[in-house]
Formats: sequence, structure tokens, C-alpha cells
Amino acid sequence: MIRRIQIFSTDCTNPHRNLAVEQYLLETVPEETCILYLWQNRRTVVIGCNQSPWKECRTAALEADGGFLARRLSGGGAVFHDLGNLNFTFLVNKADYDLPRQLGVIVEACRLLGIPAECSGRNDVLSNGRKFSGNAFYEHGGKSYHHGTLLVNVDLSSMGRYLSPSKAKLEAKGVESVRSRVVNLKELRPDLTIAAMAEQMEEAFQRVYGLKAERLSEQAFDTRRIEALAERNAGWDWLYGRDLPVSLECEGRYAWGEICLRLSAEEGKIREVRVYTDAMDWQLAPALEKALTGCRLRLEDIRARVRAAGLEERTSEDLCGLLDQMDI
Repeated sequence: MIRRIQIFSTDCTNPHRNLAVEQYLLETVPEETCILYLWQNRRTVVIGCNQSPWKECRTAALEADGGFLARRLSGGGAVFHDLGNLNFTFLVNKADYDLPRQLGVIVEACRLLGIPAECSGRNDVLSNGRKFSGNAFYEHGGKSYHHGTLLVNVDLSSMGRYLSPSKAKLEAKGVESVRSRVVNLKELRPDLTIAAMAEQMEEAFQRVYGLKAERLSEQAFDTRRIEALAERNAGWDWLYGRDLPVSLECEGRYAWGEICLRLSAEEGKIREVRVYTDAMDWQLAPALEKALTGCRLRLEDIRARVRAAGLEERTSEDLCGLLDQMDI
């Protein structure tokens, strides 16, 4: 039974640290306690634990725009976060996990704002049939969390830009996202701000649980543990190095000939390369295959390997342009 509720909110907008704090709160949530964690990420695509980043996200475009890729512990699909989005997490011991009650906080917060809301299936909260909150779930070591998004004033054009599928022929094992019709809550209430949404979430939390919330201070947290988790969250192995096989193929036609490039990657690195070309330069295919084998599956790294492969400058630039079209 929940006998105490706590709230923690943060001004940090770095997703790797915010997800580290979320894991830390999960590990340390006391008995008979529910914590509501409110947080925001700046320009971030967050993928589920079993998703391929290249299948879900235009990683090169996101990186070029100064954005972040993040991987969470929970399952589900890829989501876009910016400062028009408010994230929430309910953290409890498994015995006290109560999804209808937790979702009820979101519905109650919207009611307080005069916005109609209803739960749909297991994962979504809708207003007038349009999704403004997606939810995902995680349980480990007898503790559970339920987290999700609240679209207040998200840049939907950026959401489409970064979550668009690759132009390349791409195959990747893992869970794929399902796109839904979405709405910003600001469209339904034009004066709504993130601060007002957070305030009503806190009020609704107390109303639904019938308890007065305590406010947590980060000064009491184990900073070393959080920093270690944040470092892992930002690392290549965590983001890209999962054992999810990926294969990409692209082809082009140039003055020097036609070329088809096939890459097979595992754990975030190119393991096998096959180059098919009718170019007169017989060294082109073996040079490319040698240069790209073992390279990280990151556009800038691949381009650098191509430029260092000893090819003619025109050929090298054409190939870099072709790689750009892969949109990984």
C-alpha cells in the first residue's frame, strides 16, 4: 500500500543524465512509496531497449542539428523529445504498481486544465481521439516504473524529420515503432505552458493518491552512481552496440561507373562489406571493402574512411554523397 508520495523535478535537459536519475530513483525508491519524476530533454530521440537506432531515427541529421540519441530501459517505440514536451515517471515497488491509478493522474491533470482525456489500450492517452501521451514500462529487482510523454508544444515538424524512415534499403531486427496521430495540448488550450502542466501533474498526483507529496532534493542523491549511469547512457556501446543485426544497401550511377554498396553491421560496427561496380578502376571495390570493415556505423566515420581509402578525389566525393543519401 502506498503510504507516502514524493516528487522530484529537474531543470537538467540532458537525456543521458535524466535517464540516469530515473534509474537511480528506481533503484532507491523506498517501500510503500510512489515517486513522481518530472523532466525534460532537449532535441532527443529516445528509442526502446530492443530497437535499432538506424531503423528508428535519422541519426546523422539528429547529430548534425546538435541533438541526442538516447536508449531507455523500457520497451516500446521511438519518441521525440524537445522542450515542448514534459516527461513523467512513476516509480514504485512492484507490489504497489498500479497502472490505472498512475494513468489516472494524467487524466486528472488534464481535467484540472479543462482538457478532455481518456486512456486507450495499454500505452496511450488521447484527447478527442488524438494521442498526446505515450507510455512504456519497466520492472527489475522487485521495483517498477511507468513513464511517458506529455506533448504540450512539441515541434511536430522536427518529430517527423528525425523519426522519418531511412531512404536507403534498410533491414534491422528488433521492435519497430508504430506511428500514431498526435496532438499538442497547447492546440486544445492555447495558454498552456510546461510549468502549468507540471503544476497540475503535481496537484493531480496528490489528489489521486489522497496524500501530501514530499519534494525530493538532488543533494541527497548518490552523485557518483548517477554520473556512472549517465556515462554509460552516452556511450556508443549502449546506444549503438546492442546485438541487433543491421544491413544497408545503396546504389548510384556516376561518370566513372555504377556502384552498389552493401553493408552488414552488428553491435554498431560494420562486419562485412560487399561492393559491386563496373568502374574501370579495379582497385575501387577491394579498397572500399577493406576501408569500411570494422568501421562504426556512423555517417561521419564512414565518410572519413572513404576519404582515407586512397581513391580518386571525384570518386571519393561521389561516394560520400551516396552515403549521405543512406540517411542513417
